Amino acid sequence: MSNFDWYTQIEGQKWKRGVTTGTCAAAAAKAAVYALLQQTEVHFIEVTTPRGITVRLPVKECSYNNDVARCGVIKDAGDDPDNTDGVTIYATVCLRDEPGISLKGGEGVGVVTKPGLQVDVGEAAINPVPRDMIHRSVLEYLPSEQGLDIMISVPGGQERALKTLNPMLGIMGGISILGTTGIVEPMSEEAFRHSLAPQLDVALAAGYTSLVLTPGKIGENIARLYQIPTAMTILTSNFIGYMLGEAARRGVKDVILFGHIGKLVKVAGGIFYTHSKIADGRMDIIAAEAAHMGATAAQVGEILDCVTTEATLPILAAAGLHGIFDRLAKRASFRAAQYVHNELRVGTVMVSLQGAVLGIDDHAQKIGGEAGWHLK
Repeated sequence: MSNFDWYTQIEGQKWKRGVTTGTCAAAAAKAAVYALLQQTEVHFIEVTTPRGITVRLPVKECSYNNDVARCGVIKDAGDDPDNTDGVTIYATVCLRDEPGISLKGGEGVGVVTKPGLQVDVGEAAINPVPRDMIHRSVLEYLPSEQGLDIMISVPGGQERALKTLNPMLGIMGGISILGTTGIVEPMSEEAFRHSLAPQLDVALAAGYTSLVLTPGKIGENIARLYQIPTAMTILTSNFIGYMLGEAARRGVKDVILFGHIGKLVKVAGGIFYTHSKIADGRMDIIAAEAAHMGATAAQVGEILDCVTTEATLPILAAAGLHGIFDRLAKRASFRAAQYVHNELRVGTVMVSLQGAVLGIDDHAQKIGGEAGWHLK
């Protein structure tokens, strides 16, 4: 019997844990095998996660006849913001005479279309750990002399996938069945961070050794205006330092940091996790550079009073500090290269919300020139 504690304390608050899509798929498959073999409806099922934790999950739907059974388990992400929360993951199973287990993806499960991921091109996006968990779970009931066909499906999965990184990774038509631990920790920044890194593998598998790292959709959309290939544009979210490290670890040669001044100015100040709750020194960094370039005390004060980095632009223009973002771009590249012990050649391009290049350093010009882009 499961005695797993579904709740945890984070900063004095009680948060609920959840389960991964992999755990749900394994639970649905195990319930379906039991229903088929015992010819009975299943209401709850226990599965053991890769961490050795046994969880007891409700079975939303269970149907069976002599040949096939189908069970569904609802994905409950707990208090973690998860785009797949609430979907029902179904497993349809049927026995076969020859030994062995066949696992396929059906409706709403994505198909891998680009190399570089943990699953081969053309296969359903069911990662290795969930695959193993599904196999181990059904073998608890499956007679050794029999084989089994399993189909995992997620109605509505294609629509949910549009809100994930799957389209960028080349996983088309649905969500992925994921989970290395089987448990979703609430508000897990670590899990989100790890979900970003596979973009690097896809780009490298496509033959790119120079990559563009952008913290958000603003940079990604503007990069397209400069004909930078989407396949080499990598979203970092707030985890710029982590993604620089992962790029260096994978042997990437060159990186351009490409994005809005509001994020990349922070890198110039040595801030590599750019969420505002951790560090928001944007105005301080711009003001310090402006003072270094000769801004008056009054102008520095105006900059410090700004709420957004865009609001500093007319102040900087009036002060004649037109090259300030070029200087900050150079500083950002220097700090980023330092961060990864100079294992990467780093350039930086800082843009406005309208797509104008406000700052660019020599390294970005050189890397972009070698790739045939015209960045300014």
